[in-house]
Amino acid sequence: MAAIRCWIDSDPENNSRKAGRKPGLFALEYLRIEDWLETMSHLRLNDCVKRSLSTLTPEKLPSIDGLRRLTKSIAMLDAIICPEWEYRYYSFNSKWGENKEMASMRNGSGDDWFILFERYGAAMKGFAHEFPVAKDSLFAARIQKVVPPIFRSFLQEPAFKMGEVTFCLWRENNDSVWHVVTSEIGGVSPENDGSAELLGIFDGVPTTYHSWAEDYYERPIPLSAVEAVYKHERLSEATIALLNPEISLSEIIPDTLEIGYPTE
Repeated sequence: MAAIRCWIDSDPENNSRKAGRKPGLFALEYLRIEDWLETMSHLRLNDCVKRSLSTLTPEKLPSIDGLRRLTKSIAMLDAIICPEWEYRYYSFNSKWGENKEMASMRNGSGDDWFILFERYGAAMKGFAHEFPVAKDSLFAARIQKVVPPIFRSFLQEPAFKMGEVTFCLWRENNDSVWHVVTSEIGGVSPENDGSAELLGIFDGVPTTYHSWAEDYYERPIPLSAVEAVYKHERLSEATIALLNPEISLSEIIPDTLEIGYPTE
């Protein structure tokens, strides 16, 4: 069995200090190449998760207003590119209820997220069906206990399928960050709840949606048009033609009214 001599250090600065070495220096140890590759892959994944949007990094999520604006943009883009509602990923209903707006994502494979914007703030649930928390029947009950009762309409909304949930966050209007529902023993893990898989679109970068949409819809999509919608520029015939030459502004008006997106 092939082997290499190396030291795999998941916390090089701290562990090196304990061992009396300068941070970043490697101690030598025989390790199978297969084990080394697996360990390095795991460390790279952990590093990626720490940098990405997830329940581990709620401070990186947009503000309530920023998230509302962003989810309107991606819903508007989906509505133009894919007029058939049942095949869209992203949706937004600005008339969900009195003083309530709702953003959602459904990927057609069993994963989803829902966000309710209301006068007290906003609350979000997500479900990544292939991740471990999906099998934790106690987590849904914990959400009902932890999320403030002012979000009762969110917690009790049948359309959100609150029994199928792997992560949940909320933020009141005066809060500076999003709060995350943790497990009974505390802490969160994107590797277990799937949040890093589903929340990446919230980085607010047009190329994130652009790359995803070209892959999902399997056709070229002009980045300039995506950027215009991200900026909430008034929707025009020219922008629509860039995104989908087969529809007109008049045909998309019902969607703009539901989403609450500005038009010419």
